[in-house]
Amino acid sequence: MKELWHFRLLAYYVLISTTLFNLSGCAAILLGSVAIGTMAHDRRTAGTIMDDQTIEFKVHKALNHQLPPGNWIDTTSYNSKVLLTGTAASELIKQGAGSIVFNITPPVRELYNELVVRSPKLSFSAQGLDSLLTAKVKAALLKIRIQDFDPSRVKVVTENRTVYLMGLIRKEEADAVVDIASQISGIHRVVTLFENFN
Repeated sequence: MKELWHFRLLAYYVLISTTLFNLSGCAAILLGSVAIGTMAHDRRTAGTIMDDQTIEFKVHKALNHQLPPGNWIDTTSYNSKVLLTGTAASELIKQGAGSIVFNITPPVRELYNELVVRSPKLSFSAQGLDSLLTAKVKAALLKIRIQDFDPSRVKVVTENRTVYLMGLIRKEEADAVVDIASQISGIHRVVTLFENFN
């Protein structure tokens, strides 16, 4: 589902770009403002955002083609750093998945291989709880009142009640995010993978 969403987002940017190319005058300026406004909140450059989408797509495709069946791997890329979550059928496959990531172009700067060696994948109810916890964290981030803080800059990924937090944020923001996420009932562990933004 996440890969489908990323594909739709990529398709959206392509559609906006094509529309802007074909339009002229005020309509083009209006649509351009919407697209730029959406990315203006992100501290990554527009090129890095597109690279992250490309990395996620290519890693997902490579893992599906190069690994044997029986694995359930989710890929998240933020600022060219990749997080692998889900399950691998063996330790060898877990390590192999990590090797595949570093053969992707655009290049990956860092890998967080959080795959758990386990089979089968999480039940539908467990996956549903993870989705609910992700939504709760995102909603809770709206309560943070720090100047210039934007909750959309925090990438939230939940796997088996462990919450992974990624983003380019300041230390004060990171502390507030971790504090509020750790208070949400049902979360077993909070893992911070932030990059410091100065």
